Amino acid sequence: MDVAIEPVTHRLRTPLRTAYGEVADRGAFVLTLTARDGVAGRGEAAPLEAYDGVSLAIVSEALQRYAAVLADGDGRTGPELLDRCRRVADLPQALAAVDLALWDMAGRRAGRPVAELLTDGPLRDVPVNATIGAGEPAQAAEEAAAAADAGFSCVKVKVGIGDDDARLEAVRRAVGPHVALRVDANGAWDVEEAVASIERLARHDLELVEEPVSGVERLRAVRERVAARIAMDETAARHGAIASGAADAVCLKIGRAGGIGTLVAQAALVRALGAEVYVASTLDGPLGIAAAVHCAAALRVELPCGLATLPAIGAEHPALPVRAGHIRVPTGPGLGIDP
Repeated sequence: MDVAIEPVTHRLRTPLRTAYGEVADRGAFVLTLTARDGVAGRGEAAPLEAYDGVSLAIVSEALQRYAAVLADGDGRTGPELLDRCRRVADLPQALAAVDLALWDMAGRRAGRPVAELLTDGPLRDVPVNATIGAGEPAQAAEEAAAAADAGFSCVKVKVGIGDDDARLEAVRRAVGPHVALRVDANGAWDVEEAVASIERLARHDLELVEEPVSGVERLRAVRERVAARIAMDETAARHGAIASGAADAVCLKIGRAGGIGTLVAQAALVRALGAEVYVASTLDGPLGIAAAVHCAAALRVELPCGLATLPAIGAEHPALPVRAGHIRVPTGPGLGIDP
């Protein structure tokens, strides 16, 4: 196969302030694989070092090493190619690009969307939430009001930094009582801080509290002491665990999982352990968002997913419009995202 690796950079329209730092730029790589029959597939590697500790340089090195494996890949199945790449460098954020490109190629060759390759009768539209950074209350309220006006039924607000209570109060006032309010602390608190913060913020009627603390045992301790529903995010990767009674819901991500196949398998495990699943991005580009949308559709996810992030990085794609708090699943073959 022919292999092409293209670096891309997006500058956020407004820097996103979170408990792990401020994100202003978004780097990624687009991998294009073209088979001898001319069918091509594209995937994306989008690490976010401040979030997952994986640098663009490390991912670039892994992709270059994969290129030699993939160049000799015609005649091998997708799983075989992924296994060969994994033996070269077991890096999920880089493997995701290979996995997505292979699924895209398979869908284009079959003339079917990836969601239909994964399951019969996938969702046609995926519910999504709006995301608001940990900015000043007035700014957060303005963004929340715009999201509600645009038809979002769920808003996620970053917490764990600054005046969380004032920010949540301003957001709740801006969106009214009928919009679900989710908060994300990115593991900023310890157990006692989390319990106190959640009890204080609960007056704003919280749908979910995402990653209030880091670690399975800490999450379990918080969950046992508060009435709010707890969601696991970073802990699922950093501590090698999925649910294990520590969360009511688990946030899954394409890059962190290493691609579509692993994310779907993780979702099955989460559900077997009694928790709900939703899918989010780490400010991914169109290919990563499309892959996540196909996964969410195939899994028939009911919780709003954190996938309405393309406008934030100035990377809107006509195949992925957000309308009334939903993203329509691309209907074209493969991932449905043309260059």
